Amino acid sequence: MSLESFGDIHALPEDCIANALSLTSPKDACRLSAVASTFRSASQSDVVWGRFLPSDYRDLIAGAVDGPDALLSKFRSKKDLYLHLCDHPILIDGGRKKGNCLMTLAAQNDHLEQSFSLEKCSGKKCYMIAARDIHIVWGDTPEYWQWISLPESRFPEVAELLAVCLFEIRGKISTKMLSPGTCYVAYLVFTLKPEADGFYNNPAEAFVELAGHESERRSVFIHSDGAHTANDSKHPTQRGDGWMEVELGEYFVEGGEDADLELGVHNVWNMRNGNWKSGFVFQGIEVRPKAVSS
Repeated sequence: MSLESFGDIHALPEDCIANALSLTSPKDACRLSAVASTFRSASQSDVVWGRFLPSDYRDLIAGAVDGPDALLSKFRSKKDLYLHLCDHPILIDGGRKKGNCLMTLAAQNDHLEQSFSLEKCSGKKCYMIAARDIHIVWGDTPEYWQWISLPESRFPEVAELLAVCLFEIRGKISTKMLSPGTCYVAYLVFTLKPEADGFYNNPAEAFVELAGHESERRSVFIHSDGAHTANDSKHPTQRGDGWMEVELGEYFVEGGEDADLELGVHNVWNMRNGNWKSGFVFQGIEVRPKAVSS
């Protein structure tokens, strides 16, 4: 169907077209901008991209580690800001989300950190909770874990597993932080050192569930070479930023709810050598909208 079927769209005021585009999606607005010059001009409007940004984006940016003024001064339009937030996750509030929306089992830690970004096609919120903001069993015991800095991490510190039998990582995030009407997936973000041990062919138990409501657990592999041993288990994949990730589970956020979502992984057994594990480097847990096939 051609544009002529809708009448002389070029005669419509640009702000009228911008309002119409703002009711679509970022993906659709970009597609329509290629259809006609009228759409192309209107699709650059702050009216359009202001609608695509989260309604509380100013509050989120206000908590940026670099400061809101420094961030906003870089961009001439809301479209530029939107695209930046899609491609460059920002650290917010050192991890302390305003209104106590961000909750973790390590809330007493003074180095809370979190990153925020947008999913490019939809504008929905994405977060990564830093390892420092997540409860790690024996995580503060130097004999078992150490905290190191890596230039490829978005956070100042990551956790490196030296040697441990009991492997357990558990975090928490409020559903109020997430975009309503969205299915979210949680991912463990990590890498393995060449000498990593105790993870091969040993699945872990992963979970994503509302606090106080136990859900069905799933088996996941930390070591990719072990993925072939169980048909129903998730295995790690390579991320674009060089890290690995494995899916922990998913949860649908309806909207209007105020609950804590617990996410984590535990109990990787290795019967051959007393269940000792090592060489796991943990950056955080990422929560982002489930990918939808176009």
